[in-house]
Parts: sequence; structure tokens; C-alpha cells
Amino acid sequence: MANKRFMLRVACYLLLIKEDKILLLRRFNTGWEDGKYTLISGHLDGDETVKQAMIRETKEEEGINLNPENLHVVHTMHRKSNNNFEYIDFFLIADKWKGQPKIMESDKCDDMRWFPLKNLPGNTLPYIKQAIENYFNKVSFSESGFE
Repeated sequence: MANKRFMLRVACYLLLIKEDKILLLRRFNTGWEDGKYTLISGHLDGDETVKQAMIRETKEEEGINLNPENLHVVHTMHRKSNNNFEYIDFFLIADKWKGQPKIMESDKCDDMRWFPLKNLPGNTLPYIKQAIENYFNKVSFSESGFE
């Protein structure tokens, strides 16, 4: 019997920043970490680049448009989630975007607002806080959840 090859999940996250504030949304009705704040995010669907996935997810979740040339990967994280899946997470920043963010998936998100970068809500997912801190400290790679 052949051994099954280990597989990682891949997700992308958007750090949307303006005037020293970052856009966060609160998970709702998803069955995982509901009530906690996170970034605009999503899984790669396959046969798409990280930037293409980020553009798609941002349009689906917040209704704003991004161009690939305005997206930059600023941090990568190898993470073990609390449900024991392992992820490679790509954190991107957008220089520019078109449109005003609004909740497009009210069945998965019940709040979205701009928070001061130096005062994130206490119920922000810990690895999201870590990634934001790493971005500002110019740390390009980190690991989380392997304690």
C-alpha cells in the first residue's frame, strides 16, 4: 500500500491599510473561530496564482477591485491551525484599490471596520496579530501553532 503524500493548505490574506488603520472583519456563522476578527482572506482554489486568489476573494467578500501590480506579498507563514491542518499563508498588501469595502457575505461576516494599527481588537485571531506585527517589523517569514 502506497503512503499518502503530506499536503498543505494554502490561504491568502489582505492587509488593507489607510491612514494608520487596517480593515478587519469579524467571522460569523462559519463554524471556525466565529466572533473573532481577521483579514480579508481565502483559500486558493487551484489553477490560480496567489494574487489571482486574493483579487477574487477581495471582490467576493468586500466588493472592491484590486490589480495584480498593486499587490505585494509582505509576509509568509507556515501555520498549524487549531483543527490540526497545516497551512502556508501569504499576506499581501495593496497599494491601491477601487471601490468602498462593504460586507458582501453577511452569512459569514457580521462586522467590518477600520481599526487603529496600534490598537487591534482583543478578539483578533492570534496568528493574524502575529502576521500584522511581522509586517511592521519587516519579518518576511514566521511559523505559528507548532508549540
